Amino acid sequence: MLSGGLGYEMLLHCSKRMNISAIFTDRNSEAIIAFAKEKNIAGFIGNPRKGKAHDFIAAEPVDLLLSINYLFLIESDLINWPSKGAVNFHGSLLPKYRGRTPHVWAIINNESETGVTAHNITEGCDEGDIIEQVAIPIEVNDTGANVLAKYNKAYPQIIDKVLHRFKEEQVNGLKQDETKATYFGKRTPDDGLINWNWQRERIYNWVRAQAHPYPGAFSFLSAEKIIIDQVVFDDFGYHQEQTNGRVLSLNPLRVKTPNGVLRLVTVRQGLEKIKINDILEGNEN
Repeated sequence: MLSGGLGYEMLLHCSKRMNISAIFTDRNSEAIIAFAKEKNIAGFIGNPRKGKAHDFIAAEPVDLLLSINYLFLIESDLINWPSKGAVNFHGSLLPKYRGRTPHVWAIINNESETGVTAHNITEGCDEGDIIEQVAIPIEVNDTGANVLAKYNKAYPQIIDKVLHRFKEEQVNGLKQDETKATYFGKRTPDDGLINWNWQRERIYNWVRAQAHPYPGAFSFLSAEKIIIDQVVFDDFGYHQEQTNGRVLSLNPLRVKTPNGVLRLVTVRQGLEKIKINDILEGNEN
């Protein structure tokens, strides 16, 4: 069960280590769909919930189900499908950061590490017993794409460890501590709006977490969208009473926040529209 670029890369990895008898994916994961067709592997494309995959799983018995970057929550019919177990690989150090895009949220929240957790699948979101876990550092300049590249190196290692555990019949999961669980929801491109009333440290993390090739953090100027991919701290002077979001200089481009100035290093869209003393608009809360 796989989705997206990470899912495809791990599909290639798994195909060298096991016999893949069936693939579940979403309609937008074209590379995964093409792989299934090329290798003549049975494939279920789309949302399997509410019994939609009943006939498919009845015709395709499996020993082990692996879920990697899969878009859909898995219900009991799929959890009980494999004879040996159903395992999800989640991009955080569970029980922290259950839910969607955990590495992006971890950067936004100024975490110094994230990780990958292999856990038994239950009907709850990322709640099953932990089988394997590996920590991944988040450096101060890492973007969401940088961390995803680290995942591409870490996932094969943890997959191999899980496969070895099942082969040796040594799969003893560790129950998650619910008192430490956190959950973060799905993000959309519209969620990238910058609030210039935030402290500049939060804006810095907000921008790098969503930098290219992600949709990007953004602001507005006279209804024109300004997409920003990189900012750095700057010691340029300002007056406390000046409006947050005010453009203080153009070359380099500096913007005021409540506790200091940010220099906009990379602006993906809208740079040509910005003038000194313009006020970049965002959430006023």
